[in-house]
Amino acid sequence: MRKKHWMLLPLLPLLLGLGGCAAPYQPQTEITSETLAVKPIPALPEDFIFGMDLSSALSEEESGVRYYDFAGRETDVFKLMRDCGVTHVRIRVWNDPFDAEGNAYGGGNCSPERAVQIGKRAAAYGLKLIVDFHYSDFWADPSKQTPPKAWQGMDIEEKTQALYDFTRETLQRFKSAGVDVTMVQVGNETNRFLCGETTWYHIQRLLQAGSKAVREVFPQALVAVHFSNPEKDGTYREYAERLDEYGVDYDVFASSYYPFWHGTLENLSALLTEIAQTYGKKVIVMETSYAYTADDSDFFANTVGADSALDKPYPYSVQGQADALWDVIDTVARLPGGMGVVYWEGAWISVGGASWEENRALWEQYGSGWASVYAADYDPDAGRYHGGCAVDNQAFFDPKGHPLESLKLFGLLRSGNQIGTASDD
Repeated sequence: MRKKHWMLLPLLPLLLGLGGCAAPYQPQTEITSETLAVKPIPALPEDFIFGMDLSSALSEEESGVRYYDFAGRETDVFKLMRDCGVTHVRIRVWNDPFDAEGNAYGGGNCSPERAVQIGKRAAAYGLKLIVDFHYSDFWADPSKQTPPKAWQGMDIEEKTQALYDFTRETLQRFKSAGVDVTMVQVGNETNRFLCGETTWYHIQRLLQAGSKAVREVFPQALVAVHFSNPEKDGTYREYAERLDEYGVDYDVFASSYYPFWHGTLENLSALLTEIAQTYGKKVIVMETSYAYTADDSDFFANTVGADSALDKPYPYSVQGQADALWDVIDTVARLPGGMGVVYWEGAWISVGGASWEENRALWEQYGSGWASVYAADYDPDAGRYHGGCAVDNQAFFDPKGHPLESLKLFGLLRSGNQIGTASDD
């Protein structure tokens, strides 16, 4: 039996009868800030997606993390997100993120069961869900797309059927739980390969199988394909052309965009505009984030820091973090078919705090670090670098779980505030 560690807090909304079938949660109606400068974005559609990936939230809570509102009162992080203007929660799904003894790989332990839990928490506060299938047992990204353990050795016919079955069965779990799934990613950052397949003929078969399952379970949900590295010349055009050539059934062309990696917003805008106009697709930035500080708070090095050899187009400050996100949202809102922006893991902060040893015990037990030692057999990177959170300095919370003023950005974008224009420093 797999080891599971439950705490009361993640289940509290469900115990109170606030599951997906409950009446919609009514958020607060006014957000103000005396320190955050926010300009309004006039072009924002009424249904623009303000998304937040919260895939690690339950592991954080199980590790002892508590979240607070702006008055210093302990609160449900999902409620706070909704009160601050977030409309959608994104959750990654891994097929089987456990070893043979049931030890979890970490990174939020994002199994289908975990994803449904998060979906229920989101639904309790009227938040909609974006489901992100990695079709892997652990992280899938532009550098690795490892097939799930159970699918390894399958030929393309068997793998296509397995992917269809897994997608359909997992989505049916959400539906049975009353969770409002409005968009489904068939793959995560699938740059030229997916689930171990490297030819477009095989990749498109897998995408088609995933899309078919989505259409059958959630006919009203949008199907998204997701890519990264828009700064690499010609790649997005190639992806869009191939998808069209094979007639892949999808609605949304999704891109990651991290300002420190992915070039200029002008380039991103030109690429997504071309795809939207040429193929009649909606477009979204499915992942973005920025650092509010260069400091690390959990004794595990961060992706972005003071010594990082990365672009730094904004200062590492609360205002700089807000300005970076404002620019991405403004860019997408102006695109033909631009439908939203999703911030990546805005609640993934430090656990423990006193020492590396104390933190490591929590990472290993509850999966609140990016990878546990148990993931090493499946993911060689985990064998070398397993440990804590590498993005705690890009969250919307300080290391103690108190929200930063930048979290208010979502609720201020339509009206701005009395401070005026955003800072350029």
